[in-house]
Amino acid sequence: MDLATANALADSIVQELGKVLVGQQAVIEDAVVALLAGGHALLEGVPGTGKTLLGRTLAYITGVSFKRIQFTPDLMPSDIIGVDVYDTTTKQFDFRPGPLFSDIILADEINRAPAKTQSALLEAMQERQATVDGKPYPLSTVFSVFATQNPVEFEGTYPLPEAQVDRFMLKILVDYPDEAAELRILDHVETGFEPLGLERAGLNQVLDRDKLAELRQTTRSVHAEEMVRQYVTRVIRATRSRPQIALGASPRAGVMLLLAAKAKALLAGRDYVSPDDVKAIAPAVLRHRILLLPEAEVEGLAPDDCLKEILTATEVPR
Repeated sequence: MDLATANALADSIVQELGKVLVGQQAVIEDAVVALLAGGHALLEGVPGTGKTLLGRTLAYITGVSFKRIQFTPDLMPSDIIGVDVYDTTTKQFDFRPGPLFSDIILADEINRAPAKTQSALLEAMQERQATVDGKPYPLSTVFSVFATQNPVEFEGTYPLPEAQVDRFMLKILVDYPDEAAELRILDHVETGFEPLGLERAGLNQVLDRDKLAELRQTTRSVHAEEMVRQYVTRVIRATRSRPQIALGASPRAGVMLLLAAKAKALLAGRDYVSPDDVKAIAPAVLRHRILLLPEAEVEGLAPDDCLKEILTATEVPR
């Protein structure tokens, strides 16, 4: 797929999402970056801000198979992956796949389930396969997880294991829309929009599984000069030397940052990554990968505050 075609398709995804998710342009673009780069995204925000709607709409307009998993305290790993069932006719065990075996998974309220169930996604997110009774089963070639999460201070939630959090390419913060956007949401409802009836929302299917795979290959082919790769490395290493940060970003974070920056460049219609692409997407890639010291949190600092300082202080290549 050539760059012009890939850019047109990426723009179409953004435009179609904008028909449904009103007032969340930055969230939409970050979600599309994750889709193009082949990564997973964690959407965090209070209930009612459109996180679930974003995942459902993204699957609808890309034309791929989709499953929504509602995470609850009693959800078991087998409810996600599937189980072996004994067939009395053949006298063999047959694997009954769970909802994990789809192209796009919406893991709704992922932090409502305990760590054992959350960890069921670990192998799938990293290796794109699931193992049942010692036998591996491959997942879709375009497998992606879009998980929603309520802020951890709300009742009935469990913090995600650090190993799993690190598998998410992006952590996207979904905030309240501004006043004008909230009014447009009510206007949409008044004219008959129904979130459960996306087929009546005037959306166009712009992709299928094969085109999505091609689009991701084109995204990977976006060029990153050595100076840009050095810049990514400096930013990652700077997270390990800040006095407010107890645990900095890993080398995997550098890989995720580079891939996300390539997707950002493709969205802008370029076949090369600029330092501005890196700076723009760095907060979403790194905010969940650094751990602040307790005293920094007491002072009211957030990961984004430290990342802003790091990006300001790190020399940008020219």
